[in-house]
Amino acid sequence: MDGAREFALQHRVVLVETANGVPLDISLAGLPFEARLMARSSAFSIDGSTALITCSAEDLIVLKVFAGRMQDWLDVEGIIVRQASRLDRDLVLEELRPLLELKEDTEAEPQLQRLFAKHP
Repeated sequence: MDGAREFALQHRVVLVETANGVPLDISLAGLPFEARLMARSSAFSIDGSTALITCSAEDLIVLKVFAGRMQDWLDVEGIIVRQASRLDRDLVLEELRPLLELKEDTEAEPQLQRLFAKHP
């Protein structure tokens, strides 16, 4: 990709593609939130012999709300429904608010709160 280095430096994301054509976004950590996200991550067993390190459901919601694309909001609702009572909603809001302030987003938190209210 032309300008890949500049894109990665500006957006802190490296865009790659697997050998079979699956696109992957690799986030380059740099914020305190990202350090906490990594500390909360855990291994997810794929086939008994292979594990993938994944972020918590709470952190995935934060990342998706911050991205704010239509598909992200659909994913957020699905996570809220699947995680139900296990989801630490206070942690989501605690981590999300400073990030939304950085990008001066005043609409995402109320939208998330509506999803929380819809799926108590």
